[in-house]
Amino acid sequence: MAKKQTKKKEPAGVGKHIRTFWKLFAGFIGLIILVFLLASWGAFGSLPDETSLENPEKNLATEIIAVDGKVIGKFYKENRTPVFYEELPDHLVKALIATEDARFYDHAGIDAKGTVRAAVFLGSRGGASTISQQLAKLFFTEQVSRNKLQRGIQKIKEWVIATRLERRYTKEEIIAMYFNEYDFLNQAVGIESAANIYFDKPPRDLNTVESAMLVGMFKNSSLYNPIRNPEGVKNRRNVVLSQMEKYDYITEKVKDSLQALPLNLKYTPQGHVEGLATYFREYARAFMADWVKENPKSNGDSWDIYSDGLKVYTTIDSRMQQYAEEAVDSHIANLQKEFTAQNEKNKTAPFRDISEEEINGIMRSAMKRSDRWRILEDQGKSEKEIIESFKKKTKMSIFSWGGDIDTTMTPMDSIRYYKSFLRASMMSMTPQTGEVRAWVGGINYKHFKYDMVKTGKRQIGSTFKPFVYATAIDQMHMSPCDTLPNTPYTIPEGKYGLLKPWTPKNSSGGGGGMLTLKAALAQSINTVTARLIDRVGPRPVIELVDKMGVESKDIPEAPSIALGTPDVTLFEMVGAYSVFANEGVYVKPTLISRIEDKNGTILYQNVPETKDVINKESAYVTVSLMEGVTQSGSGSRLRHTWRGGDPVYKKIITDYPYGFKNPIAGKTGTTQNNSDGWFMGMVPNLVTGVWVGGEDRATRFSRTAYGQGASMALPIWAIYMKKCYANEELDVSDGRFSRPSNLSIETDCSKWREENTDTDDDDTDEFDF
Repeated sequence: MAKKQTKKKEPAGVGKHIRTFWKLFAGFIGLIILVFLLASWGAFGSLPDETSLENPEKNLATEIIAVDGKVIGKFYKENRTPVFYEELPDHLVKALIATEDARFYDHAGIDAKGTVRAAVFLGSRGGASTISQQLAKLFFTEQVSRNKLQRGIQKIKEWVIATRLERRYTKEEIIAMYFNEYDFLNQAVGIESAANIYFDKPPRDLNTVESAMLVGMFKNSSLYNPIRNPEGVKNRRNVVLSQMEKYDYITEKVKDSLQALPLNLKYTPQGHVEGLATYFREYARAFMADWVKENPKSNGDSWDIYSDGLKVYTTIDSRMQQYAEEAVDSHIANLQKEFTAQNEKNKTAPFRDISEEEINGIMRSAMKRSDRWRILEDQGKSEKEIIESFKKKTKMSIFSWGGDIDTTMTPMDSIRYYKSFLRASMMSMTPQTGEVRAWVGGINYKHFKYDMVKTGKRQIGSTFKPFVYATAIDQMHMSPCDTLPNTPYTIPEGKYGLLKPWTPKNSSGGGGGMLTLKAALAQSINTVTARLIDRVGPRPVIELVDKMGVESKDIPEAPSIALGTPDVTLFEMVGAYSVFANEGVYVKPTLISRIEDKNGTILYQNVPETKDVINKESAYVTVSLMEGVTQSGSGSRLRHTWRGGDPVYKKIITDYPYGFKNPIAGKTGTTQNNSDGWFMGMVPNLVTGVWVGGEDRATRFSRTAYGQGASMALPIWAIYMKKCYANEELDVSDGRFSRPSNLSIETDCSKWREENTDTDDDDTDEFDF
């Protein structure tokens, strides 16, 4: 009989321990569930509701967009412009997933495997935060706390929010939001700003190695800052590339080749005082400030240009703007060297031919206009205390053409230092549409904020003369081939209210014989211009420029205006000259074409303002006159390689290697004592004006060889136009100006022998007084 098999007894208490374990485990799981429920109910602090999740609040930058589609600036509290997932290159997304969340497509917001691994190894083998959790931290939780308990609560809230995000958004939307939210430093919030600031391109154009660098910054952008820590950033980028190879997004061979590459940053800051078109952007800011006052939202609230994500479409062409800024910088930097050298022995530098008392007056005026004076005055300081503060040395960063310099000097010395720099401005416009393509208000917005395109007014010298000629042509049907004596001419006392007889002289002296109008304008002959304004009278000339957009209320009804005594802005001058190129029609210069909200709804659309000023025939004949300036006058150096010499300094002044062959109409201008140099140049579809001078009229060259418009301003126009013509996409015309079919005024003066034509540096004729 078989033995009865007995059941082996468990050691006493084991079953009880097992039951206790499972109870504890179940309790732990229940506690976790309870904690999550409490967190979701707001027991640990408020969580965003569903509306917030669907429409998270963001500070969206207003974009300033060039006509060629490039974003040239932004107004922002945070420099963020969202992009859609479809705008992200595939390798950028793969770099993120490989580095931050390899199982992103397999979890629902929390990576259980990663969480357990992090808990077991205490984070030594990587963290457990998913992309959804990191997005939750960026979107909805307060600043990360260093207190362990508070940080634990924050972590729980992030888990809850991450799971909500996963329920409400697709994986692609979560990735796009994460890229849009992250702060990449250096005013780059979001991937759109980061791609443009670090590589000067939109996200869709990033290559693999650039994408890897930006993804590497997600670990800690403060530590991995490309500007301050390029070596560390490169090492981190290479880690990202290794992760991409690990998960088979790239091959080992590709990884090795990419890791050997430098960062190749193209740092393009988008700060308010940096980047492209800074002066224009300040104009756009003022335009928007005025616009929002008059155009509220549908609910009555005001638009916020710093956070509502508006899109401001402009007429500026980023390529032409770049060429304009390069032309100003290259010429003025070289001109400044000569200006500084000539001032080394000038005891009153940077001023010339004024008394010490006048200099003190200039300095006192500048001091009282300064920000320092205003701030100290607001603080209740007395005038004596404020003046004393200008005599105390302080640390400051000052401008130089070689880059900013950190130094120590008194504020008063810094005022004089800045007055030693030549300034320049430039504006370029399509005359048929009024669209402004380039706007350079000064040499450096950070240090010289005063805009000399639209705000600053200066005497315009001989650039005013075409208005006198145009009036004579329009009223008296005169031809470029008509002749007038090149002899002294006097307008008597009493006429036009003159207190004494007015007898202008030619800057080069001499005279005699007869000159055609074309030769007289080309050589900027003052005596002929005086005869013309006496024939037509000052009032019709003033009325003409008023119709052309020039503010005329301060222009006196005096014959001396013919030689350029009025103060006019470059903005007005370009608009006025455009009438000639546009067959007699004035089109008000336009800079903002339309404004859209963040959803693309059009809020503003520009309507061009036009006005018939003179007939087509008069406009064309005036253009024909100004073509003579570049054929045989002071602008003829545009036509050939020219080397100008200075008999005093015994050296070559400069080369003019331009060699333009196409029709160009223009006029140089130089004011009293070489204080201002101008050049207005036109081709059929582009009118461009340039001004160069000091902040004060006493800041100037001593000799006309340097201080004339043909030396100071014309080279900037030439450099700019050379660059524009080199870019065929811009379609800048090199053809002839449109000739009216019924032209009755003779413009071909080839049968006339024009004497005393310009050869080299005859721009001395640009003196107007």
